[in-house]
Amino acid sequence: MTGVAREVCPVRIKMSWAAVFRLRQYVKGSLWIMPLFGLVLGVVLAEWAVTADSSHWPPSGWRYSATTASGVLSAIVGAMIALLGFVVTIGVLVIQQATGTLSPRYMRLWYRDRLQKTVLATFTGTFAFAFSLLRSIETRSVPDLGVTLAGGAVAVSLLLLLVYLNRFTHNLRPVAIADLVGRMGEDVFEQAAGKIRASAPHPGEPSGPRGRTTVVRAAAGGAIQALHTAGLSSVAARHDCVFTVPHVIGDYVPRGAVLVEIHGGTSVPDHRQVTGLIALGPERTIEQDPAFALRVLVDIAIRALSPAVNDPTTGVQVLNHIDSFLTVVGQSPLPGRYVLAGQDGRTRLVLRGRAWEDYLQLAVSEIRDYGAMSLQICRRLRALLDGLLESLPPVHHPEVRAQLDLLDASVERAFPDPARRSVARMADSQGVGGRSGPVR
Repeated sequence: MTGVAREVCPVRIKMSWAAVFRLRQYVKGSLWIMPLFGLVLGVVLAEWAVTADSSHWPPSGWRYSATTASGVLSAIVGAMIALLGFVVTIGVLVIQQATGTLSPRYMRLWYRDRLQKTVLATFTGTFAFAFSLLRSIETRSVPDLGVTLAGGAVAVSLLLLLVYLNRFTHNLRPVAIADLVGRMGEDVFEQAAGKIRASAPHPGEPSGPRGRTTVVRAAAGGAIQALHTAGLSSVAARHDCVFTVPHVIGDYVPRGAVLVEIHGGTSVPDHRQVTGLIALGPERTIEQDPAFALRVLVDIAIRALSPAVNDPTTGVQVLNHIDSFLTVVGQSPLPGRYVLAGQDGRTRLVLRGRAWEDYLQLAVSEIRDYGAMSLQICRRLRALLDGLLESLPPVHHPEVRAQLDLLDASVERAFPDPARRSVARMADSQGVGGRSGPVR
């Protein structure tokens, strides 16, 4: 043998931003990761409890015989398995209710509930803790400290179960879900608007290089879930080019369709690097897509207006949160096209955005059509649109008035009787029962 030495280079696996984003989405929606962590933690704590047990603690009144300790721990193991089954049953009922009377899109938010994951992790951790202690019980050696801690863990588990039941009993009402989704949508919109304002090009700076145009196509189909705007701007600056994304977040992009247009540049960026900064997935998410929150709100409202449910009051309550959402959106500039700058202050990224008309049409069109025969919905919609005329800048008024004209036409078709038509054309923030406005 010649004894030739070989240098082994370590393999570095670097995940793209899009892959990391999808992994975070999976972790947030997973119902097994935290329970698995609780299971492992329970085993570790059991080993610690056995090691820490001494003849000086616990006091004599807290000592157990081998038979008593074995019976207590066995009962805890069985109770935790039963409670886990109970929580799973509740989860199945929630899924049935959400898909039947709310919106299947809401399930993405329900999967992420931290309290639910904490409850599951506590139950699995208590189970693993008690089961691990069982093997250390001998006739003359009983883990008194561990048995005491296991009893405390059961008390904590029961308390969390009560909190869990109380929360989901109250928070599964359509109005509670509408409030949660509406606030999330408003927060996402305000965060996105702040980032875009912060990265706008400096006045007077050149718009960016122009010249040849190349395109980056989607390697796989999917809905655009998020964009790494800072990363895209950085890559564009490195190659002295401008990226244009011809889709809005939430659009479904088929495989092979144009994902990014590259204008100008001293060199061509790696297409895999570019696509790695745009997360595609099977469905929309709310992280960078406030319109998805509005979509969920509208879904809940139109399900309540279906003949099978016939619950216009729920539709009115959802319209309250849609009203708040539209007010927040309408008070911010919505150019429909966003130009973002890199660190050099020059244009590096051009994004399509939703205009005010898009948000307003999404918010009221389907509810107006499905609720045309409901007196409550017609009156609440009119109050919503009249309120927008008072609270929003004049630039948004033409589209609001156009929606009022459509509402008038809908009322004309749905209420042929002049007396009922006159009542339906009154603005009422409660649908029926509030202070009615004048006939328009």
